[in-house]
Amino acid sequence: MRTTVGIIGAGPAGLLLARLLHNAGIDSVVLESRDRAYVEQRQRAGILEQGTVDVLRAAGAGERMDREGLRHDGIELRFDRRRHRVDFPALTGGRSVMVYAQTEVCKDLIALQLKEGGPLLFEAEALAVEGAESDRPSVRFRHEGREDVLECDYVVGCDGFWGVARKAIPAELSRVFERTYPFGWLGILADVPPSHDELIYARHERGFALLSMRSPSVSRLYLQVPADTDAQSWTDEEIWDELQRRFETDDDWTLRRGPITQKSVTPMRSFVHEPMRHGRLFLAGDAAHIVPPTGAKGLNLAVGDVVTFARALVHRRQTGSEELLDAYSAHCLRRVWQAERFSYDMTTMLHRAPDATPFEERLQLARLDRIASCRAAETDLAEGYTGFPID
Repeated sequence: MRTTVGIIGAGPAGLLLARLLHNAGIDSVVLESRDRAYVEQRQRAGILEQGTVDVLRAAGAGERMDREGLRHDGIELRFDRRRHRVDFPALTGGRSVMVYAQTEVCKDLIALQLKEGGPLLFEAEALAVEGAESDRPSVRFRHEGREDVLECDYVVGCDGFWGVARKAIPAELSRVFERTYPFGWLGILADVPPSHDELIYARHERGFALLSMRSPSVSRLYLQVPADTDAQSWTDEEIWDELQRRFETDDDWTLRRGPITQKSVTPMRSFVHEPMRHGRLFLAGDAAHIVPPTGAKGLNLAVGDVVTFARALVHRRQTGSEELLDAYSAHCLRRVWQAERFSYDMTTMLHRAPDATPFEERLQLARLDRIASCRAAETDLAEGYTGFPID
């Protein structure tokens, strides 16, 4: 097989890149190791930044998002039994976010790719990226019981943290920056309408809690737990009771309860691989960087990566210049590190470390009080949450 861009991974990054390239008249092939049902069902991110929403609309993939997604103009911070709403449009010149699950983004992009785009091969396991330093890189893969080779002009690894793309960059050229947190998130899906119309981020002496949603009838909630927690060790009643404690305020707000349909524990990690390019191999999304989910940045960073690559390749086609392709890694990493900073700040401000001292706990409360009382601090949070510029 031969194509211009070989894309490894049919998550939102790989699928969106294929769509952007198709719209620009550039052919691609997408290889995905899992089957279609798995890709369309795996629960991941649910918050789309303003820039991501704009990109999906411009790509022709925003119709169902605009119909079924939930626009949010703010979040609520809870701490010390107090409530403070952060008004995004008032602080950012009109920007907001959209609650629309990654599963739905993937469904929309898969449907478009199969209808209008190039080949999308499910259950096609990428085995290795070869010849990244040459002008004819290739991806060796297994599909329908036999090995094959996809020859490309460029390879983009959108295959996640455990994928093969990053392994093709020589160790002596790689730099890794990472932090592993001593806690995770116990996440649940519940068939109950959300107890609030916007997300609630709660800092509590017992640990962090987040109230989110997937639709007007399905709630998504999280509890900070030790990193080695078994999700099934918590009963449904224990989860609801603990959520109620951590969301408590001095008014009459109450938490709605309902049947829990899914439980899982998400580890917390910060990770960046530099560079994000080697020869004609480009890394995007989780293949290059991981953020703790507190800042809602993972999917949105991946979108920024593939938009940057697509623009650079279009520029190469139009002008013959490699300038933007050469700048890909540095350009993306500036945005990545700002998102890492924001996610780290949100995580350390809202979560209780196992060895936290009273001094550190007071600092957390002081940081939250600063946001609630200082427009400049509140604006910084709002600008970070609604998204750093993709340009």
